[in-house]
Amino acid sequence: MTAERSGAGDPARTLALLWGEASTASRRGPSRALDLAAVVRTATDLADQEGLAAVTMRAVARALGVVPMTLYTYVPGKEELLDLMLDAAYARMSRTDTAGAPWRERLTAVADENRALFAAHPWAAEVSTLRPPLGPGLMAKYEHELSAFDALGLSDTEMDDCLTYLLSFVQANARAAHEATGAAAGPDGDDTRWWARVGPLLARVLDEQRYPLASRVGTAAGQARGSAHDPDHAYHFGLARLLDGLAPLIERC
Repeated sequence: MTAERSGAGDPARTLALLWGEASTASRRGPSRALDLAAVVRTATDLADQEGLAAVTMRAVARALGVVPMTLYTYVPGKEELLDLMLDAAYARMSRTDTAGAPWRERLTAVADENRALFAAHPWAAEVSTLRPPLGPGLMAKYEHELSAFDALGLSDTEMDDCLTYLLSFVQANARAAHEATGAAAGPDGDDTRWWARVGPLLARVLDEQRYPLASRVGTAAGQARGSAHDPDHAYHFGLARLLDGLAPLIERC
């Protein structure tokens, strides 16, 4: 289960901070010598380098060279800070101009943009955004991505459904890619080294006649891709099949 989720903070405070209204955080405590953008950048850098679990109010304060209480004059807590981090990342995303391009090219651009986001900020793929950070970065992202589905004959709800389907695939692939990277950095090394150790052990106990398909297909896939799971191959194969699946809906007219 995902440990972190957006939209978990106080809605009034979060929206005020996201949209640049007067801060609703307490004004008590040390004087405000920083700015909110610096706090968000520092928290994002910490998450990029060490993962989201490393982002605590104390750790961010330490990185900024201030006492923890200082942060509470900028943001109420980590829940609101997470929404600010996500929205800032969304605001910085590239937005490919695909006006007039075929629909597959437009949707592929949206997928690639989100894949790049998760590559730059792997922690973002681990966050549940069922209650999204409703800031200007998200709204600009949503507006841009919906434009890929505009004028295709889809209803408004179908446009949202198709976009959700596409983004869910990209996020799942990004999580798998992050897990693969983490596994390769572990004591067993990359998949090639791991299989070199495990393969002979498996061969001693596996009855290929009892599991003929698993033995044959698993061997073929491993030899073709060099591992049990190749996130890059899974992305391109899965995206192509996803677009094929949407084709009957989009091309029905």
